[in-house]
Amino acid sequence: MGKTLIAFYSRRGENYVNGSIQDLKLGNTEVVAAKIKALLPEADVFQIDTTHEYSKSYMTCIEEAKQELREQARPELKNRPENIDSYDTVILGYPNWWGTMPMVCYTFLEAFDFTGKTIIPFCTNEGSGMGSSVRFIKKLCPGATVLDGTPIHGAEAQNADREAQRIANLAKQ
Repeated sequence: MGKTLIAFYSRRGENYVNGSIQDLKLGNTEVVAAKIKALLPEADVFQIDTTHEYSKSYMTCIEEAKQELREQARPELKNRPENIDSYDTVILGYPNWWGTMPMVCYTFLEAFDFTGKTIIPFCTNEGSGMGSSVRFIKKLCPGATVLDGTPIHGAEAQNADREAQRIANLAKQ
C-alpha cells in the first residue's frame, strides 16, 4: 500500500439535514473524513477551502454555489499541498452541491496531475447521491483510476462507520 491523502471540502454551520436547516459544529463531510482518518492513521489529511467565505446562511450559500456552477467558477484555494507526487491514493470527499462537487473541488483537481493515482470519491448528500461528480472527476483527471463513489446521507454522517470502513478498505488495496 502506497501513501494516502484524504482531501475534503466540508461546510460547517447552517446545513440542510433531513428536511430542516440545522447548525453543525462540524460539516458532514468533515465528520466522515475524520472516521476514515481514524481507520488509516498513516494517511495525511488536507482540508480544501476557499479564500472567500460563503454566506453563513444556508439559503444564501446554495445560491452562491448555484452561481459558481453556472459560471463554471474556479474559486481560489486558501492553501494547497506543495505537491501530491508522493501519494498513490487520494480519497476525495465533498458535499453534493447542485448535482456535483463544490467548484473549489474542481480548482483542487485542476491544480495537480493525478496521472497514475487512484482517486476514491465520497460524497455527503441529502438524497441526491453522487450526482454527476464521478463523471467530472474522470474528465478532470484522465490519467487517474477513479473508483465508483461512495454516497453518504449527510444526516447519517455520525453513523457512517460502515461507509468509512469501505473507503478505508479500498485505500488499502
